Amino acid sequence: MKQKKIPLRMCLGCQEMKPKKELIRIVKNKENDISLDTVGKKPGRGAYICNSLPCFEKARKAKKLERAFEAAISEEVYNQLKEQLEGKNGS
Repeated sequence: MKQKKIPLRMCLGCQEMKPKKELIRIVKNKENDISLDTVGKKPGRGAYICNSLPCFEKARKAKKLERAFEAAISEEVYNQLKEQLEGKNGS
């Protein structure tokens, strides 16, 4: 029996390849709205980070999201993403 291939994606924070299901997808849609995609099905360009604040902070500091989406990202969007991440971690 053939093993199913697990899709891997790179975390923008730690630069490690991890299974897609373990990562959080951040998506930019056609209207240039940036949001967290918890189900991984939203249409648009996606970027991935680990489900951890240190990875998010690292990606933010190095402007990895700006590079991935080729757009400026407002402080408001970062704060929303951080709040959603903190809620997920239960801290």
